[in-house]
Formats: sequence, structure tokens, C-alpha cells
Amino acid sequence: MTKSIYAGNLPFSTTEDEIGNLFAQYGDVYSVKLISDRETGRLRGFGFVEMDEKDCAAAVEGLNGYELSGRQLRVNEARPKSF
Repeated sequence: MTKSIYAGNLPFSTTEDEIGNLFAQYGDVYSVKLISDRETGRLRGFGFVEMDEKDCAAAVEGLNGYELSGRQLRVNEARPKSF
């Protein structure tokens, strides 16, 4: 079973491959989705990573507060989308 992880305070210059490789240190990464502004196409500084449920806690603990390009990442389990 997979779980979605929220990754925030990302550098605007980061790529999905870079984030995927970072999270892959903790287990298999199934998908990475960086969120961009609809009008400008510029990254909004956050995204979601989908990983095995068993690897999720280790990734959150290991990467929350991790410094990437001068920014401290905020990493936690993603909350379900509310409408």
C-alpha cells in the first residue's frame, strides 16, 4: 500500500527527479508531483511524494528539517484532500 507525503518549503529551482532521488534514500518512490502556479507555471514551493507505507515514517523523520539549497524542508504525511 502507498502513502502520500507532503514536501514543503522546496526551492523553486528544484526538479521532480531531484526530490525523487532524495526520498529514494528511504525506500521506493512511486511518484513525485511538484505543484506549479496555473497562470505563471512557476513552482509554488511544495509537492507530494508517493511511497510505500512502510517507508513513509522513515522518510518523514529523515527529511523534515533537511536543508536543500539553503531551505529547510517541511515534510509530513499528506492529509486527505478536503472539498
